[in-house]
Amino acid sequence: MSDLDVALAIFLEEAQTLLSSMEDALLALEDDNNDSEIINTLFRAMHTIKGSSGMFGFSHVVSFTHEAETVLDKVREGSQVVDHELISILLDCRDHTENLIQFCIEFEMAELPDEISEIGIVLVDKLLFTQGIIKSNAQSDCQISADNLSETESAKHWIISLLFQNDAFRMGVDPLSFVRYLKTIGEIHSLVLTTPDMPLDENFDPESCYLHFEIAFLSSADKQTIEDVFEFAADDCDISILPPSSNTETYLALLDTLPDDEVSRIGEMLIQIGALTKNDISHAVKTQHEHENPLKPIGEILVEKKVIQTEVIEKALIKQQVVKQKVFSESNYIRVDSQKLGLLINLVGELVIAGAAMDLMIEKNGFTEAEEVSANISSLVGDIRDTALELRMVPIGETFSRFKRVVRDVSKELGKTINLAITGAETELDKTVVEKMNDPLTHLIRNSLDHGIESPDIRIAAGKPENGTISLNAYHESGRVVIQITDDGAGLNKDKIREKAIIKGIISETALLSDQEIYNLIFAAGLSTKVEANDLSGRGVGMDVVKRNIEALRGNVTIDSEVGVGTSITIDLPLTLAIIDGFMVEANNERYIIPLSMIDECVEMNDSDWKENEAQHYINLRGSVMPYLRLADYFNPEYRSKNSKRQSLVVVKSGKQKAGFVVDQLHGEQQTVIKPLGDIFKNVTGLSGATVLGDGNVALILDVSSLIEKVTKASPPI
Repeated sequence: MSDLDVALAIFLEEAQTLLSSMEDALLALEDDNNDSEIINTLFRAMHTIKGSSGMFGFSHVVSFTHEAETVLDKVREGSQVVDHELISILLDCRDHTENLIQFCIEFEMAELPDEISEIGIVLVDKLLFTQGIIKSNAQSDCQISADNLSETESAKHWIISLLFQNDAFRMGVDPLSFVRYLKTIGEIHSLVLTTPDMPLDENFDPESCYLHFEIAFLSSADKQTIEDVFEFAADDCDISILPPSSNTETYLALLDTLPDDEVSRIGEMLIQIGALTKNDISHAVKTQHEHENPLKPIGEILVEKKVIQTEVIEKALIKQQVVKQKVFSESNYIRVDSQKLGLLINLVGELVIAGAAMDLMIEKNGFTEAEEVSANISSLVGDIRDTALELRMVPIGETFSRFKRVVRDVSKELGKTINLAITGAETELDKTVVEKMNDPLTHLIRNSLDHGIESPDIRIAAGKPENGTISLNAYHESGRVVIQITDDGAGLNKDKIREKAIIKGIISETALLSDQEIYNLIFAAGLSTKVEANDLSGRGVGMDVVKRNIEALRGNVTIDSEVGVGTSITIDLPLTLAIIDGFMVEANNERYIIPLSMIDECVEMNDSDWKENEAQHYINLRGSVMPYLRLADYFNPEYRSKNSKRQSLVVVKSGKQKAGFVVDQLHGEQQTVIKPLGDIFKNVTGLSGATVLGDGNVALILDVSSLIEKVTKASPPI
């Protein structure tokens, strides 16, 4: 891969991150459209994308983002109001920017296709239109202290101080000419002429200049333009130009948006935002060196000379310190290719297997002297395993936040007002699991938006708030991750679900099903209770795929619902797909691994304890009726257990369901490296993978959820 390819890959990754943060910020603005930090985040994102695109010559991206950046700059200054219409336009601009970046990376300098170009033209027109119709809401409560000006006037006027040197006249300087020229770029509100240094005795020199002007000046020009008026007199006049107090907020906002790579010295930062000029800095440095040691800080000199407001200097110092801390913090992080992390996890897995083989060899040959060393190595391998897995752990919050846009767009399309509440965003799980859960979660949320939440008039008639709510929650439980999607909608109608299932031939009319089993029928292929299908849902396509995708991650999904109250979908997932803590059992001389997090308890039982209910495969465990499955019989149908000795019952759980696995022996906990099964096992229900044991044999990893579902449906309890 060439250096350019590497740079493009980094640019694309950075752009995706910025676009994602931009989307989150826009959605957050709907709740608080005056949050300056969010607005600054938006501007920084678009500004950075524009700058980075220019480095690669992506002119299409630069020209479009410039228009959006202009609008965001007005929003940041407070001269443009943020409303739902502008947020919608900016969301479309964010999407168009993403498409432009993808196009430029793929086709480089090629002309844009008409359809992409037209989208950009329409969006630019919308941006220009909003600038024309949206009124200013800029307000300023900043104050400065200036002679001869009221507080209101000082907020709008530049304060220009001109102290001419004695030789000014001799050097051909005409003070009044500068005053006349000022009128061409603005309006002089007031001018105070003083002569504090003019001698009143025989020392008075008619050829010397003793004039000192204090001017209140109203102009939209920037500081450099005003300073240029006095360029000819720069060597013969001490000039200070204090911006209006209303500019202070602008300078503070500009400091917030200043890219980190442009934050260095205080003076350079303030020149960058237009608060100072190079001339201001050079004069301050000259003054600084006139002082005896220790040198007086530049910022203090600038404030004393009335060149800049104290608040701006303080903000620049804070910005400088924050960036230094950020750079120091970022230096502790490095980017690592996820494929390299995957390779590391695989190597750690092989190390776990090799460690198990070593333990077995030590035990078999009686190398007691090596047991302590082996135990130490096993402990270290366990630490390495946990650390390696943590490297691939990411918070699920980033995935959750993407659904804010989905909820916003879909609810708008459906004419509903729906809020999305997110909790547990900090919950971490394997990056691979997070990526593979994106599509199932999207489908479930869209179903809740369409099927679950009622229209506003129906909700009001039912005594509910007009606004519906969908909640996303995640938390850790027993070494696994639980994700819940809850809505306060109409709930599931059991009778309709059952009726549709009978019509589709999924169940018989005489089938006896619990509420939970009826709700789970919505995951059957082709079943939908919606009368009329639309683009979102209603064809019964997808919910079966959702369940298969979740089960492929060794997870399970359950549904709870109450008519008129709402529906809750619970997804139970493993933390990682690579290495798990397992529990090894044996049945009919075959060894199996059960995920330790799904085991509730192990019970030693005699054959007589369950003989009475053998036909129904249910057992009375301390007063509770529970289904059980003999692993030996299930995986070898020709084998029929006739063993009358004591056997063990491993009680497992999946969601709210419990069942027992009957085994011959319990071998205890086992670090389990998960290996995929070959195609020969693809039609075997109840297996999720395999692992290599220390003695080189293979143990099958059980899919607890599917086995519980199978044994529960086998025969209902009497």
